Amino acid sequence: MHYLEAVKTTRDEIISRNVQKTDQEASFPKEAITAFGKNGILGLMSDASLGGQGLGLDEAAAVIESIAEVCPSTAMVLMMHYSATAVIEKYGPVELRTEIARGHHLSTLAWSEVSSRSHFWAPSGTAEKVGDGFILNGNKTMVTSASQADSFIWSSKPAEGEAASSLWLVKKYQEGLSSPAAFDGLGLRGNDSAPMQARQMKLSSDSLLGADGEGFDIMINTVLPVFCVLNASASIGIMDGALALAIQHVSAQKFEHLNSSLAELPTIRAYLAKARIQADMTRTLRNDTLSAIKENRADAMLRVMEVKAAAGESAMSVTDICMRVCGGAAFRKDLGLEKLFRDARSSSIMAPTSDVLYDFIGKAICNMPVFG
Repeated sequence: MHYLEAVKTTRDEIISRNVQKTDQEASFPKEAITAFGKNGILGLMSDASLGGQGLGLDEAAAVIESIAEVCPSTAMVLMMHYSATAVIEKYGPVELRTEIARGHHLSTLAWSEVSSRSHFWAPSGTAEKVGDGFILNGNKTMVTSASQADSFIWSSKPAEGEAASSLWLVKKYQEGLSSPAAFDGLGLRGNDSAPMQARQMKLSSDSLLGADGEGFDIMINTVLPVFCVLNASASIGIMDGALALAIQHVSAQKFEHLNSSLAELPTIRAYLAKARIQADMTRTLRNDTLSAIKENRADAMLRVMEVKAAAGESAMSVTDICMRVCGGAAFRKDLGLEKLFRDARSSSIMAPTSDVLYDFIGKAICNMPVFG
């Protein structure tokens, strides 16, 4: 089965059936993630020689976009798994890479902290060299799949030196690791995002991913392109999902005394046209970003930063338009639009936030050091 056919089958048969429960009960989409393990989607970006599909960022973007049309929470879980997989594929042990490739392992990133907020590359958590291992201490604020992931790509200050960070592979039941609170938020309610703590967490030296102090380079060069493109793809999926619901609604609902649909109002059509243009412009930028990465263009990192900011802001605008044209009906949960409206708000405040990216982009186009 083609990978997108597998995604569509799971989306239409499992995710659609559970989407209201996922949102209303803040329920982790376990059935869908289990299905993605069995049909090869968890191993989409894993080496084919280890049992994965050996596909790339283009295909991952299509997967996330398709899922986000219906359930952005499920898309977020998979997006963070792919972001973590990018690190594990380059620096992780072959045994773990094989588990992911075969769909038996879910991973995620554990980077965000209160102290550094959206500056994810500058953790305040510590790592101390003790004997032939390390002891880590730190607090993470929002970790996707916190109680469900089998492993975490954890960030800390380096054990030695003045570099910004180091990255570690932390297993689910690692002694000293805990999650003190559940997530009950406005949007993406089913992604099991929660704080996590490391207290005197003892790790072996082979838990270090890359060299001590190499975390910043891995974050920026390996993870950021994957994360930003997939985050933008989720926003694109949300826009497509919202537009489909809005168009269906205004085409079906009528002014009975006029025997005309809402879609026959020029104002309604104009609003929808503006939303469609915005969504299509965002997709075009996303596709160009993929090309820039693939071709190693000089503007690739600029596109990576632009696409997340543009997509996140566009998703808020498009879902706002869709709520407007559907009127009071949009506030009903059964229509499904208000959920996408809430979920769309997450991207702009997810590190790196839109405002941080605007500053980075401004520095880049003014020939200034981006992270200086």
